[in-house]
Amino acid sequence: MNREFSSSWISSGKAGKQRKYRANAPLHIKRRFLSAHLSKELKSKLKTRSMELRKGDTAKVMRGQFRGKTGKVERIMVKEEKAQIAGIERKKEDGSKSFYMIHASNLMITELNMDDKRRMK
Repeated sequence: MNREFSSSWISSGKAGKQRKYRANAPLHIKRRFLSAHLSKELKSKLKTRSMELRKGDTAKVMRGQFRGKTGKVERIMVKEEKAQIAGIERKKEDGSKSFYMIHASNLMITELNMDDKRRMK
């Protein structure tokens, strides 16, 4: 099997091929994997279901141990396809805290960062 990314690849039912596609995708395509659902208010206002996450957006955690918590997106890691939310940290054994990265599919955008004028185009 080829190890390079194929832009002509459409889809496959095989989970391994799907994982390979996502893992070998270049960063400009991995950026599109970082989209999250919009809240009901934003969905009706913007007439779209989901948008790409950006730094400064306010997001609510929908799955996992931090379910229900809301915070601003502080950092986006495109390579790992995860986001860091303010106020969501895990406690280590030695008592120190570390950031907890959450996959974008487990988040819901409740407020958009509209600093960039081109975002809505």
